[in-house]
Amino acid sequence: MQYTKHFTVAEAVRELPLVISVIREIAALKSELDRKGYDVYRHQYFGGIGPNGQKVFPPEMEELVAKVRELNERGIEIKDLDKGLIDFPALRANGEEVYLCYMLGEETILAWHPLEGGFAGRQPITDL
Repeated sequence: MQYTKHFTVAEAVRELPLVISVIREIAALKSELDRKGYDVYRHQYFGGIGPNGQKVFPPEMEELVAKVRELNERGIEIKDLDKGLIDFPALRANGEEVYLCYMLGEETILAWHPLEGGFAGRQPITDL
């Protein structure tokens, strides 16, 4: 197993109100940083090497990283900062490890996909 924590659909849905609030904040911070010319992926948390020619990152960057870290610590993975695309690790009835997939703007968790399938491999939650 790749993950130690797995969500049921009901558990993931219960998390959504808080998660939606956080990913909205993340998307707003990302937009502001883009506007200011910062590449968030240069931050060490995302595997980058440092600020864009500056000595330190702006406070918005550190706030964004703190919010992403908060979700990661809850077992939730952020796949796209701009779209608010997140995945909750889960198990199918057959024991296969998958993701429950949510994108900002959707009413609830509508889809799942295999770990390697990505967004393009999304399938209806009813087929889980």
